[in-house]
Amino acid sequence: MNQKQSGPIGIFDSGFGGLSIFREIRHVLPEYDYIYLGDNARAPYGDLPYDKVYHFTRQAVFRMFDMGCPLVILACNTASARALRTIQRKDLPVCDDPTRRVLGVIRPTVERVEHLTYSRHIGLIGTIATVSSHSYDLEIAKDPAYFAQAGVDPSTLAPAEPSFYVHENSKIVASNPNPVILTSRACPDWVPMIEAGKMKEMHGIVKNDLAELLDQDPEIDTIILGCTHYPLITSLIQTVLQELDHPEIILMPQGKPVAYSLKDYLVRHPEMKIRLSTEGSAKYLTSGDTVKFEELGSQLIGKGVKIHAEKLTW
Repeated sequence: MNQKQSGPIGIFDSGFGGLSIFREIRHVLPEYDYIYLGDNARAPYGDLPYDKVYHFTRQAVFRMFDMGCPLVILACNTASARALRTIQRKDLPVCDDPTRRVLGVIRPTVERVEHLTYSRHIGLIGTIATVSSHSYDLEIAKDPAYFAQAGVDPSTLAPAEPSFYVHENSKIVASNPNPVILTSRACPDWVPMIEAGKMKEMHGIVKNDLAELLDQDPEIDTIILGCTHYPLITSLIQTVLQELDHPEIILMPQGKPVAYSLKDYLVRHPEMKIRLSTEGSAKYLTSGDTVKFEELGSQLIGKGVKIHAEKLTW
């Protein structure tokens, strides 16, 4: 793409959930044009192996590049955890326009959540892929010295990236004077039921998963909604937390942190900002059923907005 041409910001998710991110991005940055792509036909990504998540995400990113997007946001935790680094480091430098950029949702979330917790005990709920990637653990525990506390020799572990190491435990302690303790719980049933529109049938499953999380660490006072689908059931999660006698727990959705992080990014990168078109438009694409996408997508966008979706084929 010619660098002098302007284009929309691309927003990608495996399904509907990324609309919770897009809603906030468009609220904070309404002047820009956007293309939202939901790969609903191949959702959910959460239980797929690494290579498939990477392949599907890369395919979507480059499709959005072909549509003229100089910047793509992976509004999907699984894609951010499993594919973002590889795309940034392996694919972008050798593509026809290496100045294009791809950003994720994990770092903005971590940067914000540490300001919300009082107990310094944080819970994470997400897909199997997100939790098993340890991306949140690693983002919180960037200092390799924390392994001394965990009794792990970092020299025996393969670095995921400079100063980042993979740890097999789901409970990680960051090494600093006032450490954050992150406890994670994979919730593999949530996304398929949300995608199927079965939110009213999820009470028992949600209660079991949250009870297990809080049994692991009763001191948790903040829970990261580590999947962009989960804001669709925020009220159910709050109800369950009350039933579990934890109404005080703060829920951390990702929309606002990602939106304001993007705003800051564009301030710090004027060379990207000038490449973005500014007519305030939004286009919605799905690889799945367009009628279903419009129905559930309109609920997630809210504010009485009725979206129109176009069919995308791979």
